[in-house]
Amino acid sequence: MYLEFDQMPENARIWIYQSSRKFSDEEIELIENKLQKFCESWNTHGTLMPTSFAVKDSQVVMLAVDESQLGASGCSIDSSVRILAEIEAQIGVNLIDQGKVSVKNPNQEITVLPALGLKSSLQENRISPDYLVINPRISTKKELESLWIPISESWLNKYFPN
Repeated sequence: MYLEFDQMPENARIWIYQSSRKFSDEEIELIENKLQKFCESWNTHGTLMPTSFAVKDSQVVMLAVDESQLGASGCSIDSSVRILAEIEAQIGVNLIDQGKVSVKNPNQEITVLPALGLKSSLQENRISPDYLVINPRISTKKELESLWIPISESWLNKYFPN
């Protein structure tokens, strides 16, 4: 059962998917239509769950499930990944591959880097400590207050001299 994102409880479970590029307005509309339809029927073992989604910064997709009554099953989580894979294929982006890191510069521009090449990007000063990075520890809606955290407060801090 779909709810508006702001109606989801603070303890709703969150999954964050980073796009390999910014979405166009038309793509955001397509994503919103597909995800709303999906959330209207998202269920676990036949029981509808209160669910929602949001697109942030024209590049980050967040799915939310209120698990206070019934937890999301593995099959229900798999179904959410399938709809994201459909979106990927339809608009030609990388959403579900977790091998990437999104950083935001002081001008609020997002760059997506492969995780494997991240250390060299940092060492070559293509990324600085004043950038923000998506907090990989987010698991609830309440924690979205710290979706973007300074690199200096993240696991990437170890690559910068003190």
